[in-house]
Amino acid sequence: MERTHEAGYYAHGTLAERWERAQLFFAARDYAGAARVLDGLVEEVPEQTGPRLLLARSYYHSAQLRRAEAQLRLVVERDPVEHYARLMLGRTLERQGRKEEARTHLRIAAAFAGDFEQD
Repeated sequence: MERTHEAGYYAHGTLAERWERAQLFFAARDYAGAARVLDGLVEEVPEQTGPRLLLARSYYHSAQLRRAEAQLRLVVERDPVEHYARLMLGRTLERQGRKEEARTHLRIAAAFAGDFEQD
């Protein structure tokens, strides 16, 4: 019974109210709580990048790296020039010890930001 009540809390309210609640959880460094709210929100508005990026960041900060990676790959697939998603994907891959794969995304993110390597 507790589980059902808890799920209702995270899913309660309008999209805007849940977005605000997720941001509050994130700001309070309750990344798992933010992810619980955002998970349902992203399901309802899968085309919106903001909630998906915050979900990925919540997963990243709560050490759910595979989940963060999956969300970031969806963002990059939809919008290949999304600079922040590339940066976060690179950092997520680095944190998983996948440095070569990370390097590609970090270089692309740096290029989008105008940070070119000097020869």
